[in-house]
Amino acid sequence: MEKEENRLGTEKIGKLLLAFAIPCVISMVVNSIYNMVDQIFIGWGVGYLGNGATNIIFPLNMVCLAFALMLGDGTSAFLSLKLGEKKKDEAKKGVANGILTSIIIAIIFFIALIAFLPQIVNLFGCTDTLRPYALDYGYALTFGLPFMMIGITLNSIIRADGSPKYSMISMVSGAVLNIILDPIFIFVLHWGVKGAAIATSISQILTFILNILYIRKFKSIDLKKEDFKLQIKTTLKVFSLGISSFITQMSYVVVMALENNLLNKLGAASEYGSDIPITVLGIVMKISQILNSIILGIAVGSQPIIGYNYGAGNFDRVKSTLKRVLVIGTIVSTIAFILFQTIPDKLIAIFGSGNEKYIEFACISFRTYLMFAILYGIQIPAGIFFQAIGKSIKSAILSLSRQIVILVPALIILGTLFGIRGVLFAGPVADGLSFIIAVTFIIFELKNLGKQHITSQTLVDDTSTDNILSEQTVITISREYGSGGRYVARLVADKLGIKFYDKDFIKRLSEETGLTEEYIEENEQKRAVFANLEQDVNTGLSGKDEIFIKETELIQKIAEEESCVIVGRCADFILKDNKNTLKVFIYNDDKGKIERATKFYGMNKDKAEKEIKKIDKQRANHYKYYTGRDWKDYSNYDICINSDALGVEKSADLICDLLKSKTIK
Repeated sequence: MEKEENRLGTEKIGKLLLAFAIPCVISMVVNSIYNMVDQIFIGWGVGYLGNGATNIIFPLNMVCLAFALMLGDGTSAFLSLKLGEKKKDEAKKGVANGILTSIIIAIIFFIALIAFLPQIVNLFGCTDTLRPYALDYGYALTFGLPFMMIGITLNSIIRADGSPKYSMISMVSGAVLNIILDPIFIFVLHWGVKGAAIATSISQILTFILNILYIRKFKSIDLKKEDFKLQIKTTLKVFSLGISSFITQMSYVVVMALENNLLNKLGAASEYGSDIPITVLGIVMKISQILNSIILGIAVGSQPIIGYNYGAGNFDRVKSTLKRVLVIGTIVSTIAFILFQTIPDKLIAIFGSGNEKYIEFACISFRTYLMFAILYGIQIPAGIFFQAIGKSIKSAILSLSRQIVILVPALIILGTLFGIRGVLFAGPVADGLSFIIAVTFIIFELKNLGKQHITSQTLVDDTSTDNILSEQTVITISREYGSGGRYVARLVADKLGIKFYDKDFIKRLSEETGLTEEYIEENEQKRAVFANLEQDVNTGLSGKDEIFIKETELIQKIAEEESCVIVGRCADFILKDNKNTLKVFIYNDDKGKIERATKFYGMNKDKAEKEIKKIDKQRANHYKYYTGRDWKDYSNYDICINSDALGVEKSADLICDLLKSKTIK
């Protein structure tokens, strides 16, 4: 791991980008092509109505994918976190629960689709003409969806286990088989749309089998039958870790369902009817998804490079990497834009022939809906950039702004005002506005990049280490903001003559990881509402997760080396099985917090109230996320002290007195 980190900070950026981006691009493009293969062969073998049917079923496929990715990415993150905490047994339980839950949800989906598919296709805007095709395609595909869900869940876990090549091979194998089977079932056996769905299902079963076979080959854990016991608490943790992937996929479902329903309604009043717009726009979106996959793959490949160098304070490398990604992305999007504007008739022809109105609407759709596709080269990487540097709120805004915040209202408003053309114009409106937001965020971030590091104070805790304890002991101090808990911890360390770890802990972690002290301080012990949206595509981990893993390793190492006082950082939980650990929680009432904040931190009363609520909420979220416990649950601690009642001096004396009977020399 250390060599990999050094490589990220020293090797040529172009070489790093090639190494990291190419596998990402291949995986994402293959996944996008997987979705298009059926439509190409159906278009030639059945006609555009068959393609319209696949566009009706596609949102259903995305719903299944959303759950599969949530479980897969959530389990991947759980695996990485628990391995970082050196808790292999818990890691095994998390993986087993992720797989087991995936199987349960897949079975539920299968039963629901068999029972209610006719009603479901109506929700996705199916027309009377498309319904028989959609039901034929949907029922046949339903038999493969459980295998697809479980296979994709396993795919993510396999990547996190350190086998991205195996993961890619299993996915590519399924895609290749699908390409082989589609023409056989459609042109030779004349099974129509049903044949395409059967080909897809068989291909998904192949990927499923390959991924199931990997379970015996796990590098980091050894799964046994007895591990597969459903634990609700573990499953909920996996859900929370994978929520980012779920939200992203479900936003596409919302947009596609809304577009299909609007095209059904507004198309009926146009010269094109309902079937042509539903078919064409579905194809347009899938072709644009190829462009998105290439750019996203490049951006995701840059994520570890940007994240490491940002954390290490190598801001020139951060800027250089981002610049390369934006330039490459813009070149790719420019080429795509030229194709969309100049040869839309040739692009739609890939998916079979159609009548004059079909070709006409296809040309209008490509040129209108993808009018600002040239902006994707900046718009898409922007979200990944902020994800990489730990700005989860900005990343969430950029991720959701186009799909939900802007596009959905634009579809409804413009569709209502201008009919079917309004639906098409909603695309460039959303692209243009989200591009402006992305560029604004990037300019502001680059302008201020590193400034916080220049103004940061030196992070040093000067403590004596004239140890008077007879046994090696660790005191963990958790504290509310404004309770004086840090000062109590410092007094305890001084009275006992042992090391005090708070700011010095950051300094030592910085020395061991290569991350700057300021970056660690900025990202540790804080978990905002949108932090779950900040994940790495390969592991499901965010920058905060990586820091927590490193902190866990360091806390365990320090506890083995020396007696000390450790402030915060979930140390009470990390050392809960350590026999010689005293776990303390310091609290006080709101009035005392505000008085301390105004007296010692120089805040006015209003600012103090807001800051206290904000920081305590972040600490509680952080603690809950990584431990599964409530921060203020007093059963987590050996002693809880109201610093207002005793004062900081007597609070420190009380802690020392607790240790006197057995550990003072």
